[in-house]
Amino acid sequence: MNDPQIREALEQHWAASATGNQDAEHEIYHDEAIVEYPQSGERIRGRCNVQALRSQHPARPSGFVVRRIVGGGDLWLTEYVITYDGHRVNTVSIMEFREGKVMRETQYFAEPFEPPAWRTRWVEVVT
Repeated sequence: MNDPQIREALEQHWAASATGNQDAEHEIYHDEAIVEYPQSGERIRGRCNVQALRSQHPARPSGFVVRRIVGGGDLWLTEYVITYDGHRVNTVSIMEFREGKVMRETQYFAEPFEPPAWRTRWVEVVT
């Protein structure tokens, strides 16, 4: 798979994630994929287990915005924002491909926070 094909597969994956299309969302994964959530210390082995776990999530996203996709070759990163029950979560997905499928994914979830007043003269606030 070349870079434009991987980018297209990622765009289809994230679009399926946003609409809750579980089958299309998980087509991108290798059967032996490993997905890790370092913040909770969890590791999910196998595409079937990843799909089963995500299918049981008690909430569906009410918002899903991909901010950017960057990468090349076998390593790709997606920065996106998921909204659950009005609560935004900034997320980074690091995907490693093998044989045209995701073999390993690591996802980081970050809670938004208010910027401290002391640095206002150097920054602009974006939403």
